[in-house]
This record gives sequence, C-alpha cells and structure tokens, in this order.
Amino acid sequence: MSRPAPARPIAASGDGSPLRALAPAKVNLGLAVVGRRQDGFHDLESILLRIGLADELEVRPGAGPADALVVQGDPDCLVEGNLVLRAAAIVRARLAGPTAPPLAFRLRKRIPVAAGLGGGSSDAAAALRLLEQALGFAPEWHERWADAEALGSDVPFFVSGAAAAHVAGRGERAEPLPAPPSLGLVLVTPHRPLATAEVFARFDRLPPSSPEARGVVRELADALAGGLDGAGLAALAPRLRQANDLWPAAIALRPELAGLREAVEAALGRLCLLSGSGPTLVALYPSGDEAAAVAPGLAAGLPHARIIATDLETPEPLWRQP
Repeated sequence: MSRPAPARPIAASGDGSPLRALAPAKVNLGLAVVGRRQDGFHDLESILLRIGLADELEVRPGAGPADALVVQGDPDCLVEGNLVLRAAAIVRARLAGPTAPPLAFRLRKRIPVAAGLGGGSSDAAAALRLLEQALGFAPEWHERWADAEALGSDVPFFVSGAAAAHVAGRGERAEPLPAPPSLGLVLVTPHRPLATAEVFARFDRLPPSSPEARGVVRELADALAGGLDGAGLAALAPRLRQANDLWPAAIALRPELAGLREAVEAALGRLCLLSGSGPTLVALYPSGDEAAAVAPGLAAGLPHARIIATDLETPEPLWRQP
C-alpha cells in the first residue's frame, strides 16, 4: 500500500465562513480487468490521471439534527446514497467521545454523474478531508486509507493527492506517477449514464479479455515515469483506444456508444478512449487551448451528448456545451 501524498490545500477560515475543497475528476488511460475476487469485486490495473475539471464541496455547521447535503448544478446527482454523506457516517463511526455537532454540506457539481470520471469518488475524498478539519479529527494515514477503501475503488487514488497513478487490486494499491506538464481533453458524455456495477456484471458474462490491456497499462506507467509529455501521450491514443477491457461490456449495454465513438473520431480526426466503465469518451490534445478550440464544432453535431473541454489544472470547464 502506498502512503498517501499531501492533499490539495483546503480553504479554511476562522470567521465562520465555510471550509471548501475541490474534487477533481479523473480519466482512465487504459484499464485491464485482471480477475474476479472472492468478495465479488474485480482486480484491475489502470492508469488514473487527475484532470482539472472539478466539483466544489463546502461544509459549515449545520442547523438540523443530522448531517445534511445540498447539491447544485446537476439534477441527476442525488442526495440519497451520496458518498459525501457516507463519508460523514464513516468518520463519525470512527470518532470516540461525545457526538460532534451536525454539518451542512453544499456540493457544486461540474463532473457528469455515472460517467466513468470518478466524480462521486472524488467528492467522497474531498468530504474526508473537510470532515477531518471541521471535526478536529486527525487520523493516522492508514486509517484515512482504510476509510477511502471502504467508500469505493477510486477513492484511495483521490485521497492520495497524486497527479497520476498506476493502480492495482480493487484500487487500493496506487503507485504515484508524474502527469504530463500539459494536456488537453475533450470529454464526450452521452446523456444516458452507465452504472459501474452493471458494466462489470455484463463483463462477467462475456468471453475472457485478452492480456493486451495490461501490457499497455504497464508500458504507459513506464512512459509517464520517464517524463512523457502531452503531445507524446496524445500520440499514444491508437494503443490506448484498445486498452480498456470494459469497452465490450459498455457497448453491450449501450450499443449506440460504438456509433458515437465513430462519429466523434470522424469529426475530430483522432481516436478516442473510454474512461473507466464509461460512457464518457476522451480525446487527448497536447494543450487545453487545442481541446477548447475543437469542442464547439464537435458539439454542433452531437445533440445527444454533453461536451466539455478541460485541461489538468482548471476546475471550471474551458468550454462546456451551453
């Protein structure tokens, strides 16, 4: 298990203003399903890359009898079952002594929901950081890591604070990697979401995948460790396009996704990856400016998908479909 790196700074104030944290999205640059575990989950190998597009979470003292959450910006993001409140419950269960006062969370969503971009997991990691500060809770790093594992497979990566990582197991093993110094991304997310559990369930009913994705993931880990830049990463799209073992399951559930990828690739003149379990497609560019320049033209021909251009640093979209 890798020791978590320092998290992004959290804005704090002693004047009663809320504590705030950014919750960045991720993309998968290759995903290999290595096998199924006895607990029903799957062992994976993947390269996760933290990107700039981010939700914003804030917390202040609550007025009600229990922790509460308000979500803004996306009606598809539900309060019931939200990982922010699950994180609060896990931290409270770990606390000893008198019950801490209730907290009020406000989540501003920019990351599409159930899109393979890790938005919920990143929100949970941000909640853990804010809860520690708001409740005066200072866990050992292994306690924080255990809480992250309990919340979901991608949460340890976000808790680590790494810019990129070679993750393995269920996601609990994350070896940090350097991110390219510059990268632009065009994200194409169909309006019909895909549930991760459904994709893995369909994967289990399909013929076994080849070992190719695992090899590509390891090659990319070595390349990033060697200082791969954004142009070099974008040039690897033909290899990365074939390196997601969940693609057959995703298109079995959403057959229209295959046609969407063909349309996006034809419009952009470059190949697209599937992030995570989908359905978001990702086109890579050497810079955010290049991604933002092509996004408006792409959106004009794709009314059934959400288009976002982003980079590795900017929380607000560089361009978003109006």
